[in-house]
Amino acid sequence: MNETLLLDTYPVFSKKISLEKYKNVDAILDVIKAKIEAHPVVAYIGEFDHYAHTTNLSKEAVSIDIKEAKNIVFCFGKELKNPLVLSVRPRSIGVAKVEDGFVISFMKAPAAPAQEQMVKWIEEL
Repeated sequence: MNETLLLDTYPVFSKKISLEKYKNVDAILDVIKAKIEAHPVVAYIGEFDHYAHTTNLSKEAVSIDIKEAKNIVFCFGKELKNPLVLSVRPRSIGVAKVEDGFVISFMKAPAAPAQEQMVKWIEEL
């Protein structure tokens, strides 16, 4: 698992995996969705096809290396004691198919248990 500071601001964790184990982005999202649904606190919200959305706006707006790109959206929120916490919820994991594999990424969670769980899910892929 790699950690980077995207755009000098956002702490992002990512992992690249080979094309051998999964045939497409949906196959990876299915695995992550099963983990979300099995968790006693996490709520599955949905999926967003970022590739389709962006290519509908402009074909040139997507890197030629990206073949598929979707986000799975969910929430770890088991308490809501501050209205500002809404700014960091819900969570999302992005999965992009590129020429030589899949790139899975997510922004660092503000709560350690959520962060640890997302790292575990990705490492298990």
